Amino acid sequence: MHVEITGDGPPLVLLHGWAMHGGIFAPLVQALRARRTLYVVDLPGHGHSRDAGVPLALEACAQAVLAAVPTAPWCGWSLGGLIALHAAQQAPQRVPALAMVCATPKFVRGDGWPHGMPVQVFTEFAQSLAQDWQGTVERFLALEAFGSEHMREELRLLREAVLARGAPVPQVLAAGLRLLETCDLRAALPALRMPSLWPGGRRDRLVNPAALQAAAALAPQARYVEVGHAGHAPFLTHADAVATALRDFLDGASA
Repeated sequence: MHVEITGDGPPLVLLHGWAMHGGIFAPLVQALRARRTLYVVDLPGHGHSRDAGVPLALEACAQAVLAAVPTAPWCGWSLGGLIALHAAQQAPQRVPALAMVCATPKFVRGDGWPHGMPVQVFTEFAQSLAQDWQGTVERFLALEAFGSEHMREELRLLREAVLARGAPVPQVLAAGLRLLETCDLRAALPALRMPSLWPGGRRDRLVNPAALQAAAALAPQARYVEVGHAGHAPFLTHADAVATALRDFLDGASA
């Protein structure tokens, strides 16, 4: 599995979201690399890990990443947050701190969880994927960028990134949508043994910031941070704000 290692200082693992790869974190890497050694992962089936042979499932991905990185805090964006949260639950001795950027333990709306997206959104994405994966990805990227103060710029960066390491594999895209539609990790939150940070974009239309606030309220040692005017990928348009929040959190966690 491909893991890019860059920077200097204590380690930090970065996990990307659906249809993407580690290259999407370039602005955040630039802002953090002077003080952190970053382990930037291409998840199985994505980017340079497209032939890794690991299924895009929570346990398989978590174990594959754990085998490829040292003990370190994990930062997961969107879909990557589900994998990071699962790893933190299963191997807390290997994940001493957790950051969930625009990520939530449950992405769809349900009983006791009014903050998610309607399940029909993911169902429709999954149905259209088989017919037109490129159009489906384009619509998903538009949803990610929608609402951002810099929507056009964010959408441009997302479009450029999605194909930068080769076209996504439709079967892997389908597996990722299933994770987003079906995973519910809320039960793991009260038992988390490490501090956690939940940065959310105030204008995010894919993951309601209220979902991050609700998740942080369920976990001990947890804190929600709002990135004003940002959408679903705040590290693209507000990299300094996200980097500052992460640095402050990690410095406090290590202390």
